[in-house]
Amino acid sequence: MRGAAMKVGQLMSMDAGDLLPPEFASVLAQLRSNAHPMPPRQLRTVLNKAWGEGWYGRFKRFDLRPLAAASIGQVHRAITPDGRDLAVKVQFPGVRESIDSDVDNVGTLIRLSGLMPSGFEVRPLLEEAKRQLHEEADYLAEADALAEFNGLLQTAPEYRLPALHRDLTTPDVLAMEYLSSRPLEALDDAPQALRDRVVTELFALSFRELFEFRRVQSDPNLANYRFDPQEERLVLLDFGATRTVPPDLAEAYRDLLRAGSQNDIAGLRAASQQIGYIGPGTPAQQIDFLLPIMNAAFEPLRAKDGFDFAASDLAVRLRDQAMALGLEAGYREVPPMDVLYLHRKFGGLYLLARRMRAQVDIQMLATPYLRAGSST
Repeated sequence: MRGAAMKVGQLMSMDAGDLLPPEFASVLAQLRSNAHPMPPRQLRTVLNKAWGEGWYGRFKRFDLRPLAAASIGQVHRAITPDGRDLAVKVQFPGVRESIDSDVDNVGTLIRLSGLMPSGFEVRPLLEEAKRQLHEEADYLAEADALAEFNGLLQTAPEYRLPALHRDLTTPDVLAMEYLSSRPLEALDDAPQALRDRVVTELFALSFRELFEFRRVQSDPNLANYRFDPQEERLVLLDFGATRTVPPDLAEAYRDLLRAGSQNDIAGLRAASQQIGYIGPGTPAQQIDFLLPIMNAAFEPLRAKDGFDFAASDLAVRLRDQAMALGLEAGYREVPPMDVLYLHRKFGGLYLLARRMRAQVDIQMLATPYLRAGSST
C-alpha cells in the first residue's frame, strides 16, 4: 500500500523511542524516501503520457534511477540542454484511483487494532483523509503552493526552497530546481548549537505560517525538511499538503496559546470551546479531565530560557493521559478538520525536536504572536 498507509508510517517514524520500539521506528523510517520505486518501463509510460513520446530528447541527462521514492511519487534528477539542474517528481500510476480504497483499509486496521476508543466515530476523519490525499496528488496545486511559499519566504535567507519550472510541470509531474542537501538525520551528531538552530527555525516558521501567512504546510514528514551543509540553511520540500487557516481559527489559537503560556485554565476552556475541543454536550467530568492535559502540553511554551526536548518526558505523559481520557473518561469529541491538521503539524515538530535532542526557546518565538489583536 502507498498513499494513506505510508503517510501514517512516515509520521510514526519520527518517534524518538518514547512511543515505539526504536527498531520499529527505524524500519518505518524507510517510508520517508526509500519506498519501492516504479520500474523504468512503467516510468517511461507515465512520462510518455505527461510529456509525449520522445520526451527524453528534451533533456541533456535524465536519471532513470530515482533519488527518492515515497508515498505518492518518486524523484529523478535531470539536466536540460540550457543547463537547468532539476528534481522531477513523478507520481505513481494509479495513486489517485487507489486513495479511497487505501484509506478504507487503514480505517479497518484502526478499528481492528483497538487504537481508537470504542464508540469513536472515525468516518469523518477517513473522509477528510481521502480529500486531503486527492489534493496532494494534484501536482499543479502543489506547484502553486511552492511558488507561493517561494514568494512568502523570499526575504528569509535561513530557508531555501527549490524554484518551480512550470514548463515541465503537469498534474502528474512536478519539475523543480535540484538543491544539494542532506537528510536532517545527518545532524544527529552535529554540535548542539546547530541542532538547536535548525529546530528553532522550523518552529519559527510554523508560527509565521499560522499567524502571518495563514497558510500551513501541514505534513511534518521528516523527509520534507533537509539541510544544505555548504550554506548551512534549511531546505524546505513538498508543499502538497498546504492548507489555508481561517482567520477565526488563527485568532482562537492565539487565545489558546496565550492561555497556555499563563497557566490560565479558564482561558484554555474558553479557547477550547472556540476551537472545538469542547462541544455543547461535552460532560463536565470530561472537561475536567481534558484541561489539565492541555495545560501540560504547553510546558514548552512556559519554559524560561528554552525547553530541553531531550530531557523531557512530556510525550510519554501526554500519551498516557490521552489514552486515559479516551478509555476511562470516554472523551469522543472530534475537532474540526483544520484543527487536526494543525495538530499534525505541531505534533510532528515536537517529535522532530525530541529526535534532534534540541533545546528551543519556544516562549521567545511565540511571545510576539501572543499580543492582543491580529496585527502581528
